[in-house]
Amino acid sequence: MKRPRILYDDDRLLVLYKPSGLLSIPGRKPHLADSIWTRLQDQFPHRRIGLIHRLDRDTSGLMLFSSDEDLQGRLGRLFEQRRIHKEYRARVLGSFRAELGIINAPLRKDWSRRDAPVYQVHPEGRVARTRFECLKRGEDYSEMRLFPETGRSHQLRVHLQRLGHPIAGDPIYAAEDPSPRLCLCATRLRFRHPLTREELDFQLPIDYE
Repeated sequence: MKRPRILYDDDRLLVLYKPSGLLSIPGRKPHLADSIWTRLQDQFPHRRIGLIHRLDRDTSGLMLFSSDEDLQGRLGRLFEQRRIHKEYRARVLGSFRAELGIINAPLRKDWSRRDAPVYQVHPEGRVARTRFECLKRGEDYSEMRLFPETGRSHQLRVHLQRLGHPIAGDPIYAAEDPSPRLCLCATRLRFRHPLTREELDFQLPIDYE
């Protein structure tokens, strides 16, 4: 597993790279105690580190944290108001035909599954919308740019599976694919700093190769 990296720190806002395989926050069981949040707490014991949003354990990419309670609340509201531009890159199974589109499919937890948290498209689920752009299509895999307009658990993974093109290496929704890891990376976050009003734009290269 790659190590997490701090990309930006102004003593209030922290922007980090989270590698695939690392939890955003610790789980309830002892073997799930390691997370990017607990590592930050250990690195900065005299700062109150607040989580702004999460990434799935198998997803890599950009995450925001704050050591200022007021800023944490303001950033949380920006996410709720969809005023933070989020961009992901993904490799999906098969030759993706559409170039541009929107997936509008509500999601909820599949309570029949006890082995792991699994989500499904369901008419009684929460609203979930994803814009997509196909960048490159091949016979076996296609490269996608994804823009989630909502932030539901497993949203991108379930939405792509719904279209018949699950994300490569997904241990839940594409278990038959031999890719060694989930090919999904949060590559961009763009927003205006709520306190300084500075326009911030953080970008990462794809790292699921």
